[in-house]
Order: sequence, then structure tokens, then C-alpha cells
Amino acid sequence: MSWWDDALHRATAEVVLAGALGGLIGVQVVLRRLAFFTMALTHATFPGVVAAAIIGVNIVLGGAVAGVVVAFGVAALTRRRGQDAAAATGVLVSAGFALGAALVATQSGFSRDLSSFLVGSILTVSPGDLVTTAVVLAAVAVVLLAGARPLQQIAFDRAGARASGLPLGAWDVVLLLTIEVVVVTLVPAVGTILALSLIVAPAAAARLWSDRLPVITALAVLLGIGSGVAGLWVSARWNVAAGASISLTATGILLLSWLATRLRVLVPA
Repeated sequence: MSWWDDALHRATAEVVLAGALGGLIGVQVVLRRLAFFTMALTHATFPGVVAAAIIGVNIVLGGAVAGVVVAFGVAALTRRRGQDAAAATGVLVSAGFALGAALVATQSGFSRDLSSFLVGSILTVSPGDLVTTAVVLAAVAVVLLAGARPLQQIAFDRAGARASGLPLGAWDVVLLLTIEVVVVTLVPAVGTILALSLIVAPAAAARLWSDRLPVITALAVLLGIGSGVAGLWVSARWNVAAGASISLTATGILLLSWLATRLRVLVPA
């Protein structure tokens, strides 16, 4: 029996890759204040999952297609005068979730794979899932590295970026689609509902410790990996659902970071 045949070994490798992936994209989510959009993506994949289950195709593929539609919809609506990202995201997430609920209502006894999609099933990840996560991690790293300068400029000074001639719409679409790919990739580990915490919490905690982007990115990746490994250990030790345990660990790290940074400010050096 090889090392990869053990479900716990595969789960450990998956949480390491997923933690690094969540931390990496989470920095952009925090800097661009896209946490609400990321949450909307996790919910907006619901109709895609239901539709995929009904027609008999991979539910992750269905969720990915629905997420792409939402990403393009938000990008299109926010370019119209009088529309902001929050309003456009709110409208689309409500419509998407309502469509999913309507599709469920048309199918009696619908429950296929839905619970594992919503909260994850880390102990059932396959070698194919690991390869997918590793490939996506490498691809996201390349995209963020290639677009580091324009993405940073847009994040910190959007008006200045527009004045300098940067194609804001194109970079917005690139970033939204990258976030969507990460959300779908994290599904086997923590599910759609809990993916938000693994993306946002490590990056938000890292942001509390530094203002330098390279330091924030490195800390976010390390905290994401730590959240995944610690959450998996807690899950195995006390028989807690792995997705929930990982999400709670990431949230706990954010709270501890906030308390520590507050104490650092209050206590004189």
C-alpha cells in the first residue's frame, strides 16, 4: 500500500494545498474588499450544483459554470452607471439561490451529494482532487505574480490606476474568475459554504500583522496551511466535521491575531 492510499494522508496533503491556495487569493480578496463577493460566489454555485445533479454531470463542474456566470454578471453590472459591486452582487446571489431552490422544488427527494458539497468531505478526496488543487495553486500563483503590479495598483489606488490607463475592467474579470476557480477548487476540502473562512480569515489575520504585501502574502499562506492542518487534527482527535473544524480554526486564528495586535498597541514598549 502506498502513502497515497491512506485517506488521512490524502486529506493532510489536500488541506496543505487548500490552505496555501486560500491564503494566496485571500490577500487580493481582503485588499479589494471582495469578501461579500466571495461569499456570494459560494452561494451562487448552488443552482449550478442542483442543475448538474438533475442532468447527471459532475456537480463541481456545474458549480463552476454558475460561478463564472455570476463573475461576469457582477463585472458587467458594476460597469453600468449608478451600480456598485455590493448591489450587483446582492441581486445576483439572491437570484441564483432562488433559482437553485426552484430547481430543487421540481425534484422530489433531491439530496444527491448536496451535503458534502455544502460542508466538504475532506476524508474522501481522491488523488485526482490533489492533482487538481496542486495545478490550480500553481496557476493562481502564476496569474497573481504576472499581474502583481496592476492588481496592487488597482487595490490601493483605483482612481490612479484608471488615470494611468490600466484596463480596470479586464483586470477585474481576471481577478473575479480567479477567485471563482479557487472557491470551486476548495469544495472537496471545506465545501462551498465554509470556503469563505479559509479564503478570508488567514489573509485578514495576516493584514493585521503587516502593511507590506510580500509579508502579508507569506503570512496568509502560512496561516492558511496552519488552519487546515490544525483543523484536520482537531477533527480527527475529537471527531468533529473536518470542514467546520478547519473553518473554526481559521476564525480562531483571526480572533487571536486581532487580540494580540490590540494588546500590542495598548501595552507600551
